[in-house]
Parts: sequence; structure tokens; C-alpha cells
Amino acid sequence: MRVQLSEVGLDVEVSGEGPVVLLLHGFPDSHALWRHQVPALNAAGFRTVAPTLRGFGGSDRPEGGPEAYHPGRHVGDLLELLAGLDVDRFHLVGHDWGSGIAQGLASVVPDRVRSLSLLSVGHLASILAAGWEQKQRSWYMLLFQLAGVAEEWLARDDFAQLREMLAGHPDAESVIGPLRAPGALTAALNVYRAGLPPEVQFGPPPPAAPLPASLPVMGVWSTGDRFLTERSMSGTHAHVRGPWRYERLEDTGHWIPLESPERLNDLLLSFLKEH
Repeated sequence: MRVQLSEVGLDVEVSGEGPVVLLLHGFPDSHALWRHQVPALNAAGFRTVAPTLRGFGGSDRPEGGPEAYHPGRHVGDLLELLAGLDVDRFHLVGHDWGSGIAQGLASVVPDRVRSLSLLSVGHLASILAAGWEQKQRSWYMLLFQLAGVAEEWLARDDFAQLREMLAGHPDAESVIGPLRAPGALTAALNVYRAGLPPEVQFGPPPPAAPLPASLPVMGVWSTGDRFLTERSMSGTHAHVRGPWRYERLEDTGHWIPLESPERLNDLLLSFLKEH
């Protein structure tokens, strides 16, 4: 359904009854990323709210440059969305950039979050401290900062470079389709430009704010992830003050919700029911 907020209109899938699970996708996906999790969660007695974030898929792409896509803007959208749906407390599940936004949301309203599940992407301080191997894997984040250059490189030869980056993504073609619209690729890249500028990636480590006290956190990393090292996720434990659970998925790439849906569903259901 279409939900009009004060700044943007979002494409949102809401279904089921029971405790709410807010599902947040990353780059360059949409709420379709969660199509295997939604039915399983609904069947287990959870209500799911899966928005397509601003700048992605069928949601609006506001003008205003990178600042319009700062993670704080996404957090604001989500708070307004939850208020419109009369949602007080909720579980949070985030993949890729959705994990970072989920952490930001949990930090703003910690008393409303029942649990936090981080898929692929851990705490920022853990990623920045993960060593040279992680910096090598993060090379594309610097490229994405170059407005115009990154867009031309990714879209060249019918998105050949982006297709290579998305190797292993089960929905690669359907994800690339919306990026052909004017301004769509820039909007999707702006989350990197606003949220992970070069001074954050390669400057002095920022203050490592821990996740809210008592918040149960689960981190899930997959051995076939080409973009993130295990240390970047497992090191998140140092920034968790509440209960911590770590899960390592073998023979799975970066897009865990699509590549290992049954295993992920089992992990989420056991974790959510516990909390």
C-alpha cells in the first residue's frame, strides 16, 4: 500500500496480526527482499511492516541532494510511519543498510524496541575496526561517493558493473529495473554519500556509542558475503550491553533473506519468540 508521510510517500507492505516486526531492507533492494519472511512471520502470529525506504523501488525520491537521504531522515520516516499505524512497541530486523538504520532507530526510541536483528551489517565501530581485509571489501563505498562518476560506471553497458556486484542476488534483474528511472540510481547511492562519507570510512574512528542497554541483539553473518568480513559482525558484541546472540550461516551469500530463507526464518522465529 501507499503511505503518504510529511516528506515522502512510501511503498509499504503491512500484513498479519500480533506483535509487530519492522523489516528494513538495504541497497539496492525494496520490501520485496522480505517476501519469504513475511508469510512465515505472519503464520507464527506476528504482524509485519515492511517499507521500501525513501529513494528505493516504488517509494518517493525527494530532491535536495545526499542530505535528503541521511540515515536520520530514514529514522524520521519510520517513526512517522509507525505512528500512523498506531504501533508502539516492535521488533526490528535490518539487512545491509537497513541494519544501520535499524540501529539508529533503536538508539532513538530504545524503550519501544523489543529486539534487534542485524543481518550482514554489524555495528559501525565494529566494521571500521575490522582491519585491512574489510577496507578492501569496502572499496565500492568510496567509489559511490563520486557523484556522476559512480552512476556512469554502474549503469554503463546495461548496468554491467552493477550486475557483477549483484552476482548471487536472486532478484538482480528486478532490482536493476527501477534504477533505470531518471534520478533513481543517484537516490539509491545517496544513502552512502550521506551516511558513510570518506572521513567516516577512513578518518579517525568516531565515538563508539553502544547499542541501548538491555536490548536483545542477534547478529547474522554468512560465509559467502563478498562485502563484509565475519569480524565486522562478530565484533559487534563489544558494543552490545544487553543479551547477544551470534549466528553464522554457511554456504550463503550477502542476500541472506533471499538465499537462505528457511534458515533465516527459523533463526528469526526462535529469537523473536524468546523476546
